[in-house]
Amino acid sequence: MADRSKSPDGVLSAPLSPRHVAIIMDGNGRWAAERGLPRAAGHKAGVEAVRRTVKAAIELSIPCLTLYSFSSENWSRPRDEIDYLMGLMKRFIRGDLAELHQNNVKILVIGERSDIDQEMLALIDEACDLTRDNTRLTLTIAFNYGARNEITRAAQRLAEDVAAGRLSPSEITVDHFRLALDTGDLPDPDMLIRTSGERRLSNFLLWQSAYTELVFLDAYWPDFGRELLIEAITQYNSRERRFGGLPSRSTA
Repeated sequence: MADRSKSPDGVLSAPLSPRHVAIIMDGNGRWAAERGLPRAAGHKAGVEAVRRTVKAAIELSIPCLTLYSFSSENWSRPRDEIDYLMGLMKRFIRGDLAELHQNNVKILVIGERSDIDQEMLALIDEACDLTRDNTRLTLTIAFNYGARNEITRAAQRLAEDVAAGRLSPSEITVDHFRLALDTGDLPDPDMLIRTSGERRLSNFLLWQSAYTELVFLDAYWPDFGRELLIEAITQYNSRERRFGGLPSRSTA
């Protein structure tokens, strides 16, 4: 079990960081409602939490950070809220891309590209192309994303390979399927955090999270940052990951 240790000045250092942290950013609307503010204010504050979290991930040497920004089910929200969220995403890319690139952050965007307007697609492609060779942090944005849709699209890709004679059904392995997913180039998440007190995955990284440690925090997403990230990592480090086996120190 890893733990925090004291630095020479007596301050607790951050715990050892996992390789890949995924986050369901939940609670923007409730954060705003509790303050008598419109939902848009919560979403705007949520963007600031994204900036704090990316900065903290870099400082804590986390190689991969995946954020659930807009689900395929979110299209059922009111049109004005959707338009505001799309505008926030565009402004984030335009306003933060240069700094992210300067900080050696690689950007990936996963999810279904249908229903996304051409301006947004162009911005996404620009961000991914500009940062493709960066190595300090891989920031993956799950946008218009749903895990069931992702798994279905992966199955369709493999079916196309079978139909074209490039692969036989008996040759399909877990690794084939993993590589066909949107996250094929990423390690599976070691830890998945959900804010706002909700305790469900909400169609996020269902395949990839088979052995992921789940951490549920009561704080709303706009209040998230370095301190809460360290709290979650501390929880993660207190657990013993067995992947279906026995602990290594066990004599059973």
